[in-house]
Amino acid sequence: MSVVVITGGSAGAGKATALRFADAGYDIAVIARGDAGLEATRVACERRGVRVQVFSVDVADADAVMQAARETEEKLGEIAVWVNNAMCAVLSPFATMSHDEFRRVTEVTYFGFVNGTRAALEVMARRNRGVIIQVGSALAYRSIPLQSAYCGAKAAIRGFTDAVRTELMHEKSGIQITMVQLPGMNTPQFAWARNKMGFAMQPVPPVYQPEVAAEAIYSVTRRPVRELWVGKSTLQSIVGQFLFPRFLDRLMVKKAWAGQLTGEPHFAAQDDNLFTPLHEHHHTHGRFGEGARNQALNVSSDLPGKALSCAAVVTGVLVLARLLQRKR
Repeated sequence: MSVVVITGGSAGAGKATALRFADAGYDIAVIARGDAGLEATRVACERRGVRVQVFSVDVADADAVMQAARETEEKLGEIAVWVNNAMCAVLSPFATMSHDEFRRVTEVTYFGFVNGTRAALEVMARRNRGVIIQVGSALAYRSIPLQSAYCGAKAAIRGFTDAVRTELMHEKSGIQITMVQLPGMNTPQFAWARNKMGFAMQPVPPVYQPEVAAEAIYSVTRRPVRELWVGKSTLQSIVGQFLFPRFLDRLMVKKAWAGQLTGEPHFAAQDDNLFTPLHEHHHTHGRFGEGARNQALNVSSDLPGKALSCAAVVTGVLVLARLLQRKR
Protein backbone atom coordinates (compact mmCIF):
# COMPACT_ATOMS: atom_id res chain seq x y z
CA MET A 1 0.00 0.00 0.00
CA SER A 2 1.11 3.58 -0.66
CA VAL A 3 1.49 6.05 2.21
CA VAL A 4 0.46 9.71 2.30
CA VAL A 5 1.35 12.30 4.96
CA ILE A 6 -1.05 15.23 5.40
CA THR A 7 -0.26 18.21 7.61
CA GLY A 8 -3.26 20.06 9.01
CA GLY A 9 -5.32 16.94 8.40
CA SER A 10 -7.59 17.13 11.45
CA ALA A 11 -10.28 19.40 9.95
CA GLY A 12 -11.51 21.11 6.81
CA ALA A 13 -9.84 20.47 3.47
CA GLY A 14 -7.03 18.55 5.18
CA LYS A 15 -9.43 16.09 6.73
CA ALA A 16 -11.37 15.76 3.46
CA THR A 17 -8.05 15.01 1.75
CA ALA A 18 -7.19 12.33 4.29
CA LEU A 19 -10.55 10.67 3.67
CA ARG A 20 -10.09 10.88 -0.12
CA PHE A 21 -6.71 9.17 0.03
CA ALA A 22 -8.10 6.57 2.45
CA ASP A 23 -10.88 5.84 -0.05
CA ALA A 24 -8.14 5.29 -2.65
CA GLY A 25 -6.45 2.73 -0.39
CA TYR A 26 -3.56 4.82 0.93
CA ASP A 27 -2.31 4.36 4.47
CA ILE A 28 -2.53 7.74 6.18
CA ALA A 29 -0.26 9.77 8.46
CA VAL A 30 -1.76 12.99 9.82
CA ILE A 31 0.20 15.80 11.46
CA ALA A 32 -1.78 18.39 13.44
CA ARG A 33 -1.85 19.94 16.92
CA GLY A 34 -5.20 18.97 18.41
CA ASP A 35 -5.54 15.48 19.88
CA ALA A 36 -9.35 15.49 19.52
CA GLY A 37 -9.20 16.32 15.83
CA LEU A 38 -6.44 13.79 15.19
CA GLU A 39 -8.45 11.07 16.87
CA ALA A 40 -11.56 11.90 14.85
CA THR A 41 -9.60 11.74 11.59
CA ARG A 42 -7.92 8.51 12.65
CA VAL A 43 -11.26 6.82 13.36
CA ALA A 44 -12.82 8.05 10.11
CA CYS A 45 -9.89 6.80 8.03
CA GLU A 46 -9.63 3.45 9.81
CA ARG A 47 -13.30 2.82 9.02
CA ARG A 48 -12.20 2.81 5.40
CA GLY A 49 -9.89 -0.13 6.10
CA VAL A 50 -6.49 1.59 6.02
CA ARG A 51 -3.74 1.97 8.60
CA VAL A 52 -3.43 5.36 10.25
CA GLN A 53 -0.68 7.07 12.21
CA VAL A 54 -1.31 10.44 13.90
CA PHE A 55 1.21 12.94 15.28
CA SER A 56 0.35 15.75 17.66
CA VAL A 57 2.97 18.11 16.26
CA ASP A 58 3.22 21.83 15.54
CA VAL A 59 4.45 22.15 11.94
CA ALA A 60 6.46 25.20 12.98
CA ASP A 61 8.76 22.75 14.86
CA ALA A 62 11.11 21.52 12.12
CA ASP A 63 12.69 18.76 14.23
CA ALA A 64 9.30 17.37 15.25
CA VAL A 65 8.08 17.29 11.65
CA MET A 66 11.26 15.48 10.57
CA GLN A 67 10.80 12.94 13.36
CA ALA A 68 7.19 12.36 12.32
CA ALA A 69 8.37 11.61 8.76
CA ARG A 70 10.91 9.09 10.01
CA GLU A 71 8.40 7.38 12.31
CA THR A 72 5.86 7.20 9.49
CA GLU A 73 8.35 5.33 7.33
CA GLU A 74 9.20 2.97 10.21
CA LYS A 75 5.56 2.16 11.04
CA LEU A 76 3.67 2.49 7.75
CA GLY A 77 6.33 2.24 5.07
CA GLU A 78 7.55 4.35 2.17
CA ILE A 79 5.98 7.80 1.94
CA ALA A 80 4.74 8.21 -1.65
CA VAL A 81 2.89 11.52 -1.21
CA TRP A 82 3.35 14.43 1.19
CA VAL A 83 0.62 17.08 1.38
CA ASN A 84 1.48 20.37 3.08
CA ASN A 85 -1.80 21.91 4.17
CA ALA A 86 -1.51 23.28 7.74
CA MET A 87 -2.39 26.95 8.15
CA CYS A 88 -3.61 29.62 10.53
CA ALA A 89 -4.79 33.16 9.96
CA VAL A 90 -5.60 36.47 11.59
CA LEU A 91 -8.37 38.68 10.21
CA SER A 92 -7.17 42.19 10.88
CA PRO A 93 -5.76 45.28 9.21
CA PHE A 94 -1.98 45.10 9.23
CA ALA A 95 -1.75 48.20 11.43
CA THR A 96 -3.62 46.47 14.29
CA MET A 97 -1.97 43.06 13.94
CA SER A 98 0.73 42.47 16.53
CA HIS A 99 4.24 41.29 15.69
CA ASP A 100 3.61 38.00 17.48
CA GLU A 101 0.38 37.40 15.55
CA PHE A 102 2.01 38.08 12.19
CA ARG A 103 5.01 35.92 13.06
CA ARG A 104 2.82 33.03 14.18
CA VAL A 105 0.84 32.98 10.92
CA THR A 106 4.13 33.01 9.01
CA GLU A 107 5.66 30.25 11.13
CA VAL A 108 2.73 27.90 10.58
CA THR A 109 1.51 28.82 7.11
CA TYR A 110 4.90 29.39 5.46
CA PHE A 111 7.61 27.74 7.54
CA GLY A 112 5.30 24.79 8.17
CA PHE A 113 5.42 24.14 4.41
CA VAL A 114 9.19 24.60 4.37
CA ASN A 115 9.58 22.13 7.24
CA GLY A 116 7.24 19.61 5.63
CA THR A 117 9.01 19.88 2.28
CA ARG A 118 12.40 19.37 3.90
CA ALA A 119 11.18 16.26 5.75
CA ALA A 120 9.56 14.85 2.62
CA LEU A 121 12.69 15.40 0.55
CA GLU A 122 14.87 13.68 3.14
CA VAL A 123 12.92 10.43 3.00
CA MET A 124 12.04 10.57 -0.72
CA ALA A 125 15.56 11.41 -1.93
CA ARG A 126 16.84 7.98 -0.91
CA ARG A 127 14.51 6.42 -3.48
CA ASN A 128 14.43 9.31 -5.97
CA ARG A 129 10.64 9.26 -6.19
CA GLY A 130 7.59 10.78 -4.55
CA VAL A 131 5.12 13.65 -4.87
CA ILE A 132 5.04 16.78 -2.70
CA ILE A 133 1.82 18.81 -2.89
CA GLN A 134 1.62 22.36 -1.56
CA VAL A 135 -1.97 23.38 -0.82
CA GLY A 136 -2.10 26.99 -1.90
CA SER A 137 -4.71 29.60 -2.60
CA ALA A 138 -5.73 32.12 -5.21
CA LEU A 139 -4.41 34.56 -2.58
CA ALA A 140 -0.89 33.43 -3.46
CA TYR A 141 -1.34 35.63 -6.56
CA ARG A 142 -4.09 38.10 -5.65
CA SER A 143 -3.89 39.44 -2.09
CA ILE A 144 -6.92 40.80 -0.27
CA PRO A 145 -7.33 43.24 2.63
CA LEU A 146 -7.42 42.03 6.25
CA GLN A 147 -5.26 38.98 5.40
CA SER A 148 -1.75 40.42 5.02
CA ALA A 149 0.02 37.69 7.00
CA TYR A 150 -1.82 34.82 5.31
CA CYS A 151 -1.52 36.28 1.80
CA GLY A 152 2.18 36.96 2.37
CA ALA A 153 2.72 33.37 3.49
CA LYS A 154 0.88 31.89 0.52
CA ALA A 155 2.87 34.04 -1.92
CA ALA A 156 6.07 32.99 -0.16
CA ILE A 157 5.13 29.32 -0.55
CA ARG A 158 4.74 29.84 -4.28
CA GLY A 159 8.17 31.46 -4.58
CA PHE A 160 9.76 28.77 -2.41
CA THR A 161 8.12 25.97 -4.38
CA ASP A 162 9.22 27.40 -7.73
CA ALA A 163 12.83 27.55 -6.49
CA VAL A 164 12.80 23.98 -5.15
CA ARG A 165 11.19 22.72 -8.35
CA THR A 166 14.02 24.14 -10.47
CA GLU A 167 16.61 22.62 -8.12
CA LEU A 168 14.97 19.20 -8.48
CA MET A 169 14.92 19.65 -12.26
CA HIS A 170 18.61 20.58 -12.23
CA GLU A 171 19.37 17.39 -10.29
CA LYS A 172 17.18 15.37 -12.71
CA SER A 173 15.26 14.20 -9.64
CA GLY A 174 12.32 11.84 -9.88
CA ILE A 175 10.52 13.74 -7.10
CA GLN A 176 7.58 15.89 -8.23
CA ILE A 177 6.56 19.09 -6.45
CA THR A 178 3.32 20.89 -7.31
CA MET A 179 0.93 23.51 -5.98
CA VAL A 180 -2.86 23.34 -5.87
CA GLN A 181 -4.35 26.83 -5.69
CA LEU A 182 -7.77 26.80 -4.02
CA PRO A 183 -10.77 29.17 -3.96
CA GLY A 184 -12.86 30.00 -0.88
CA MET A 185 -13.77 26.80 0.97
CA ASN A 186 -16.56 25.88 3.40
CA THR A 187 -14.27 24.81 6.24
CA PRO A 188 -14.22 25.41 10.02
CA GLN A 189 -11.25 27.81 9.75
CA PHE A 190 -13.67 30.76 9.80
CA ALA A 191 -14.90 29.68 13.23
CA TRP A 192 -11.48 29.38 14.85
CA ALA A 193 -9.15 31.85 13.11
CA ARG A 194 -8.24 34.91 15.16
CA ASN A 195 -10.64 37.72 14.30
CA LYS A 196 -10.10 41.34 15.37
CA MET A 197 -12.86 42.89 13.27
CA GLY A 198 -15.90 42.71 15.56
CA PHE A 199 -17.98 40.67 13.09
CA ALA A 200 -17.88 36.96 12.32
CA MET A 201 -15.77 35.81 9.34
CA GLN A 202 -16.93 34.17 6.15
CA PRO A 203 -15.20 32.95 2.97
CA VAL A 204 -15.30 35.27 -0.01
CA PRO A 205 -17.78 33.76 -2.49
CA PRO A 206 -18.07 31.68 -4.53
CA VAL A 207 -17.62 28.99 -1.89
CA TYR A 208 -16.71 25.37 -2.56
CA GLN A 209 -17.06 22.27 -0.40
CA PRO A 210 -13.80 20.81 0.97
CA GLU A 211 -14.28 17.61 -1.04
CA VAL A 212 -13.60 19.70 -4.15
CA ALA A 213 -10.17 20.54 -2.74
CA ALA A 214 -9.57 16.93 -1.74
CA GLU A 215 -10.36 15.64 -5.23
CA ALA A 216 -8.09 18.23 -6.83
CA ILE A 217 -5.24 17.39 -4.47
CA TYR A 218 -5.63 13.67 -5.11
CA SER A 219 -5.82 14.24 -8.88
CA VAL A 220 -2.28 15.64 -9.14
CA THR A 221 -0.89 12.36 -7.84
CA ARG A 222 -2.44 10.72 -10.92
CA ARG A 223 -1.69 13.50 -13.42
CA PRO A 224 1.17 15.67 -12.12
CA VAL A 225 1.15 19.31 -13.22
CA ARG A 226 3.26 22.31 -12.28
CA GLU A 227 0.27 24.04 -10.66
CA LEU A 228 -3.44 23.29 -10.58
CA TRP A 229 -5.90 26.18 -10.36
CA VAL A 230 -9.17 25.05 -8.78
CA GLY A 231 -12.41 26.89 -9.50
CA LYS A 232 -13.34 29.56 -12.01
CA SER A 233 -12.84 32.27 -9.38
CA THR A 234 -9.23 31.16 -8.85
CA LEU A 235 -8.56 31.25 -12.59
CA GLN A 236 -10.14 34.71 -12.85
CA SER A 237 -8.14 36.04 -9.88
CA ILE A 238 -4.80 34.77 -11.17
CA VAL A 239 -5.23 35.77 -14.81
CA GLY A 240 -6.84 39.07 -13.78
CA GLN A 241 -3.88 39.88 -11.54
CA PHE A 242 -1.54 39.52 -14.51
CA LEU A 243 -3.70 41.63 -16.81
CA PHE A 244 -5.54 44.18 -14.62
CA PRO A 245 -3.78 44.48 -11.21
CA ARG A 246 -4.85 48.07 -10.51
CA PHE A 247 -8.47 47.30 -11.33
CA LEU A 248 -8.37 44.33 -8.95
CA ASP A 249 -6.88 46.54 -6.22
CA ARG A 250 -9.94 48.77 -6.43
CA LEU A 251 -12.27 45.78 -6.64
CA MET A 252 -10.74 44.28 -3.47
CA VAL A 253 -11.37 47.54 -1.63
CA LYS A 254 -15.05 47.45 -2.63
CA LYS A 255 -15.75 43.72 -2.38
CA ALA A 256 -13.21 41.81 -0.28
CA TRP A 257 -13.20 43.91 2.91
CA ALA A 258 -16.93 43.66 3.62
CA GLY A 259 -17.11 40.34 1.76
CA GLN A 260 -15.14 38.61 4.53
CA LEU A 261 -17.52 39.74 7.27
CA THR A 262 -21.02 38.62 8.20
CA GLY A 263 -23.51 40.73 10.10
CA GLU A 264 -23.04 38.60 13.23
CA PRO A 265 -21.03 40.06 16.11
CA HIS A 266 -17.68 38.54 17.06
CA PHE A 267 -16.26 39.19 20.50
CA ALA A 268 -12.55 39.56 21.20
CA ALA A 269 -12.76 37.08 24.08
CA GLN A 270 -13.79 34.20 21.79
CA ASP A 271 -11.26 31.39 21.60
CA ASP A 272 -9.11 30.89 18.50
CA ASN A 273 -6.46 28.41 17.42
CA LEU A 274 -3.60 30.79 16.64
CA PHE A 275 -1.30 29.75 19.49
CA THR A 276 -3.10 26.80 21.05
CA PRO A 277 -5.28 24.10 19.45
CA LEU A 278 -9.01 24.03 20.11
CA HIS A 279 -10.86 20.86 21.06
CA GLU A 280 -13.88 21.48 18.85
CA HIS A 281 -14.68 22.48 15.27
CA HIS A 282 -12.78 19.43 13.99
CA HIS A 283 -15.20 18.85 11.17
CA THR A 284 -14.71 18.63 7.45
CA HIS A 285 -17.35 21.27 6.70
CA GLY A 286 -17.90 24.72 8.08
CA ARG A 287 -21.26 26.48 8.40
CA PHE A 288 -21.35 27.99 4.90
CA GLY A 289 -22.65 24.94 3.09
CA GLU A 290 -25.80 26.58 1.72
CA GLY A 291 -25.04 27.24 -1.92
CA ALA A 292 -21.50 25.86 -1.66
CA ARG A 293 -20.40 24.19 -4.88
CA ASN A 294 -19.59 20.50 -5.13
CA GLN A 295 -17.69 20.69 -8.40
CA ALA A 296 -15.06 23.02 -9.82
CA LEU A 297 -13.26 23.73 -13.04
CA ASN A 298 -9.63 22.59 -12.68
CA VAL A 299 -7.05 24.21 -14.94
CA SER A 300 -3.32 23.52 -15.22
CA SER A 301 -1.19 26.65 -14.99
CA ASP A 302 0.32 25.66 -18.34
CA LEU A 303 -3.00 26.12 -20.13
CA PRO A 304 -3.08 29.94 -20.52
CA GLY A 305 0.41 29.93 -22.06
CA LYS A 306 -0.51 27.13 -24.42
CA ALA A 307 -3.71 28.94 -25.39
CA LEU A 308 -1.81 32.15 -26.13
CA SER A 309 0.76 30.22 -28.16
CA CYS A 310 -1.98 28.57 -30.18
CA ALA A 311 -3.68 31.91 -30.72
CA ALA A 312 -0.37 33.45 -31.87
CA VAL A 313 0.21 30.58 -34.31
CA VAL A 314 -3.32 30.84 -35.71
CA THR A 315 -2.98 34.62 -36.04
CA GLY A 316 0.37 34.20 -37.78
CA VAL A 317 -1.08 31.69 -40.23
CA LEU A 318 -4.03 33.97 -41.02
CA VAL A 319 -1.76 36.98 -41.56
CA LEU A 320 0.55 34.94 -43.81
CA ALA A 321 -2.41 33.64 -45.81
CA ARG A 322 -3.71 37.17 -46.27
CA LEU A 323 -0.29 38.36 -47.49
CA LEU A 324 -0.02 35.51 -49.96
CA GLN A 325 -3.49 36.30 -51.26
CA ARG A 326 -2.51 39.91 -51.91
CA LYS A 327 0.61 38.87 -53.81
CA ARG A 328 -1.54 36.85 -56.17
